[in-house]
Amino acid sequence: MIYFDNAATSWPKPQEVLDAMRLCLEQTGANPGRSGHQMALAAGRLVDETRALIAELFNIPQPDRIIFTLNATDALNTAIKGMLEQGDHVITSSMEHNSVTRPLYGLRGSIKVTKIRCAPDGTLDPQEVKRAIRPDTRAVIMTHASNVTGTIMPVQEIGELAREHGLIFLVDAAQSAGILDIDVQDMQIDLLAMPGHKGLMGPPGTGVLYVGERVNLRPFREGGSGSWSADAAQPEALPEKYESGTLNTVGIAGLGAGIKFIRTTGLAKIREHENKLVQKLLEGLHNMPGIKIFGPGLGEERAPVVSFLVKGKDSQAVGGALDRWHNIACRAGLHCAPDAHRTLGTFRKKLVRFSFSYFNREEEIDYALQCLREIRKRDLSGVTEGCNC
Repeated sequence: MIYFDNAATSWPKPQEVLDAMRLCLEQTGANPGRSGHQMALAAGRLVDETRALIAELFNIPQPDRIIFTLNATDALNTAIKGMLEQGDHVITSSMEHNSVTRPLYGLRGSIKVTKIRCAPDGTLDPQEVKRAIRPDTRAVIMTHASNVTGTIMPVQEIGELAREHGLIFLVDAAQSAGILDIDVQDMQIDLLAMPGHKGLMGPPGTGVLYVGERVNLRPFREGGSGSWSADAAQPEALPEKYESGTLNTVGIAGLGAGIKFIRTTGLAKIREHENKLVQKLLEGLHNMPGIKIFGPGLGEERAPVVSFLVKGKDSQAVGGALDRWHNIACRAGLHCAPDAHRTLGTFRKKLVRFSFSYFNREEEIDYALQCLREIRKRDLSGVTEGCNC
């Protein structure tokens, strides 16, 4: 199997991740922060170590402000629904994932949303954000990199703009955590949501929300926290305030191992390799008649995501053919980002998406290009991917 669906979940995982999860189950399977026995204390140390690794990676001065969540969607819901009040105005973009657009839609009637229309390549002009600021604006919520086009948003400029106007800045780092450099202090990010199972190379069921000092969220869920058990109210101390219930210690062990792998390998080295794969694919597609590529042009910076159309072919049929005929796993459809497809003009046609990780190889790109040349010439009627997403 050639796996080009890393924007959904990275695979394979480093062996260190698998080993850490197995070791946790075998030796540290207790509940962290709930008991004083040796296994519980060891589980607590494991969780604290992973918090410290995350804090170092994103230049977060206080590890206790790192909240473990189920995934990026859970982190975004915690941030959005815990931050916004009746009458608040929010600025976002037309390239967002449903993990942003649906929580905002769910709050319709109580909040107001301005959605900045991005350019056809997915880029955003920070001046458009500045012009959208109103007296009742509470927050700017934005993806760092598009999961459809790989377009990298001007997070640094928008962070400075948000801070200048006293706004909360929430960044969706689903396609950038573990892939792009992120410094929450330098970028003036107040809330950073990310999955553990994509660029950070951890397992599914893990996610992170950084809650900066300028933000006080209402807890998304309440319950057992392992501390202040006699109080009826949820504890105010972090991270307990936002971490009710038993943590996914096994997943957190794997996430910590994934971050250690990134540190050992080097983020710059990972980025260089993924860029090489992207540029090799773009060069091959540019030389192939009947292919239309979306997002930044050849040689321009992007996350390791490339989406394209094959002229005269149904995108989902192309995805199905790549899977069934050539054993290439990719993603074809709307990618849970219908607004992005409306921006690109591909809502009806949808797109085929290849997304890479450090474990993909250049020869896999060569093989995929060869397969696409063949698919262009074949009848795909009756071939479907089986997923309209």
